[in-house]
Amino acid sequence: MDDTSSSLQSKLIERTGMLVEALPFMRRYSEQTIVVKFGGHAMGETEYVAAFAADIALLDQVGARPVVVHGGGPQIGEMLAKLEIESNFVDGLRVTDEATISVVEMVLAGGINKALVAAIARAGGRAVGISGKDGGLIRARKLLGKSRTEGSAIEQAIDLGFVGEPEQINTDVLDALNAGDLIPVVAPVGSDAAGETYNINADTAAGAIAAALGATRMLMLTDVAGVLDKEGELITELTVSQAESLIRDGTVSGGMIPKVETCINAVLGGAEAAVIMDGRAPHALLVELFTEHGMGTIIKAD
Repeated sequence: MDDTSSSLQSKLIERTGMLVEALPFMRRYSEQTIVVKFGGHAMGETEYVAAFAADIALLDQVGARPVVVHGGGPQIGEMLAKLEIESNFVDGLRVTDEATISVVEMVLAGGINKALVAAIARAGGRAVGISGKDGGLIRARKLLGKSRTEGSAIEQAIDLGFVGEPEQINTDVLDALNAGDLIPVVAPVGSDAAGETYNINADTAAGAIAAALGATRMLMLTDVAGVLDKEGELITELTVSQAESLIRDGTVSGGMIPKVETCINAVLGGAEAAVIMDGRAPHALLVELFTEHGMGTIIKAD
């Protein structure tokens, strides 16, 4: 046997070993709901989207029940800039007036949502794109921002316009799609009892949906490795109380606070566990679910 053949055989044996390792995990997640929040600047990169879509299609093909909830902040910002509509933010939330909410819904429920559905189809999956308004999936309520004057402990409420948060999740439409072996791809736009449309943070929407579905896992794909300790090292596993303690002592700070709080709320609301992980890594979803050590930070109940 020449060196080329020997090298090829070694690679094949290695890949076969990986499949054998993954098999128990595939069985573990068969028929289980996996809610995946997909977002970040890499959503605009064709190769990244294609790899993500392939992972989702594979999850479906091995018997899991993936539900995708996507963001689109950078794409919304680009469209608003093209239309010369100014963007203002309060604590990371986009102030959303009537002109802005129309653009938000167009970008999220239109271009991004349908592009993801098409990518999953190319990867061999069957997906259906919906927004939180469809089938009354996300009943929203208005969310008020908070501002504190420098040197003062008094917080003032700020009207963010058409920015909302989930008040109630009606899973009927998701259950129907799953029963038809279809992958739901959800744009985080909801409506209130009066029919007003609200822009909802994608992390928050994913956490609420994961809780309502009693998901086995809620995977939050981000641009960071996970929760880091004070030395900058990855913390691989946390209980809810440990995660809350890290927020109180300042180990978790800044933009990581709402992500960790979303995971905590998802677990307390009924999800088995939530994971904060770097979605930019190749096939991050599969590494997390189908290998012994996974990746990122998993948060579970106490």
